[in-house]
Amino acid sequence: MHQEVVDNLESIHGALLRMNRSIQSEGTFGVMKYDRWYKRVVRKGMEQVRLEIFLVSIGHNLYKYHNKINRVKLAA
Repeated sequence: MHQEVVDNLESIHGALLRMNRSIQSEGTFGVMKYDRWYKRVVRKGMEQVRLEIFLVSIGHNLYKYHNKINRVKLAA
């Protein structure tokens, strides 16, 4: 099984898939990384990391909500 995985990863098709994956962002996380300058978690410990990700996510959602409200006001 392990050798089959290694062979697949080292094949030309596997290399192309890896190359494509490395340049694609992960949706919302890509926006937070590249547009909001959130690069790394600075807290230590699982609970603190969860709290930090939770707070960053709330901030992202509030930003989206704010923009949606402004779009509705401008359209009216």
